[in-house]
Amino acid sequence: MAVASLYRRSLTSPPAIDFSSTDGKNIFKEAVQKGTMEGYFSLISYFQTLSEPAFSGLASLSVVLNALSIDSDRKWKGSWRWFDESMLDCCESLEIVKEKGISFGKLVCLAHCSGAKVEAFRTSHSTIDDFRKFVVACSISEKCHMISSYDRGVFKQTAISHFSPIGGYSAERDMALILDVGRFKYPPHWVPLKLLWEAMDTIDQSTGKRRGYTCFVFVYYALPWCILFCFYVLVTYRFMLISRLHKDPGLLYTLSCKDESWISIVKYLKEDVPRLVSSQHVDTVEKILSVVFKSLPSNFNTFIKWVAEIRRTEDAKPNLSAEEESRQKLKVYELTQVHETELYEHVSKFLTSVGYEENLSFAAATACCQGAKVLSGCSSNEYYCRETSVKCIKGHGPSGVAEATVIAGVVVRDGSEQEVDLLVPSTQPVSKGSEYYSPESKYPSGSDAFTALLMALPPQTWFGIKDQALQTKMKKLVSVGTFSTMHHEEVSHLRRQLIMLKRCQEKKEEEDLTAPLS
Repeated sequence: MAVASLYRRSLTSPPAIDFSSTDGKNIFKEAVQKGTMEGYFSLISYFQTLSEPAFSGLASLSVVLNALSIDSDRKWKGSWRWFDESMLDCCESLEIVKEKGISFGKLVCLAHCSGAKVEAFRTSHSTIDDFRKFVVACSISEKCHMISSYDRGVFKQTAISHFSPIGGYSAERDMALILDVGRFKYPPHWVPLKLLWEAMDTIDQSTGKRRGYTCFVFVYYALPWCILFCFYVLVTYRFMLISRLHKDPGLLYTLSCKDESWISIVKYLKEDVPRLVSSQHVDTVEKILSVVFKSLPSNFNTFIKWVAEIRRTEDAKPNLSAEEESRQKLKVYELTQVHETELYEHVSKFLTSVGYEENLSFAAATACCQGAKVLSGCSSNEYYCRETSVKCIKGHGPSGVAEATVIAGVVVRDGSEQEVDLLVPSTQPVSKGSEYYSPESKYPSGSDAFTALLMALPPQTWFGIKDQALQTKMKKLVSVGTFSTMHHEEVSHLRRQLIMLKRCQEKKEEEDLTAPLS
């Protein structure tokens, strides 16, 4: 019986030049000497081919995220944290992507889910000179990378829309290196930059819009062995500039769209809340909070989360490492900033009035079970936490001072026990010589998470409040203008996530990517 199959395609040259050909090698040598291949080495270290013909966007994004050492915040296999195509599923189901591919707008949404700051431009809003500057900037650095989506037909290749990272640049020949993620079909190849621009400057038939390029910056702070700790509160553009901020990790809050409930929650926050506060008579901040809380979606606790860091018990040392201490200080600082706001006082008072209680034991048990799953690599739900205790751990060095709360848990599955330690920031110091924090210790909770989320809502959310004095007061309460740069960045990060998720919820990600995310 005959079996139909396809051989690898022959690369049409010109216009493309095979990377492994004599001419391709010479271009590479010239570019290395000129310093425009620095980004290539980190990309090639993490390079992978796509696992499905329509996964070029997901494969390209996986390569770049791993090359930048961005924390996936999810386990891949076993206990390993690693980006894989199968994990990039929060903005579009993998089944749909497998059948139809992914739009660039959805790919940008995926970047936002990973904590990206995105700027997008159509080719009609940019120039080839701008594009060349970005190519050069990424080629001389390992800190940023580019993904291009282009019409393959311009290079006399089969198929049309395709995504691949740009691996380098030859200044002498004005050529870009395309690291094709469809390696079963075409090898890496050099193409004239002008022709690559023409391949992007085409109409995408699936959207009817012109292609172009997108610049986005990753602001997610990598946290080794961390998990998301849940509480009451949670295109046509065809080139991406992806980089990572030069700062210590410190992100405390983040939004999640990995659960389908995010669609209704985003709609509630962006549409229903402004309507509710403007349509009902509210004359105090507490009444505003009551109106907002009264109609909360039942699964709101899946949306906003804060990060607790796992410590392997067998590897844990009696003192914090220098890296752990640096992260904890930043988290404590951000938590303190939220706790010192007047809005936090109102939120805490209101939650107390409606009988909401913070339960550290329950939250700790849940998080320890999550931590055990991450460390063991088993996704089973048959975990329960037999006991937890809260203690302190000292800072880096022999004379370190107390810096962090440690939640120690004993997790049981199938009769076997596993110890899990979680580092949790606290705004209250420990009494010297005491092992345990006092009951007054303040750790991340529903009150501060909801406070941060209220601050992240667009300022116009409160414009409809009829009582002008109260409207002015509410605007002042949610303002971050008087706080630190870090707190401003934290709130701005949440606001950008909300705006992008709202665009995805309205299916406008292909239309509005050029609009500001602030």
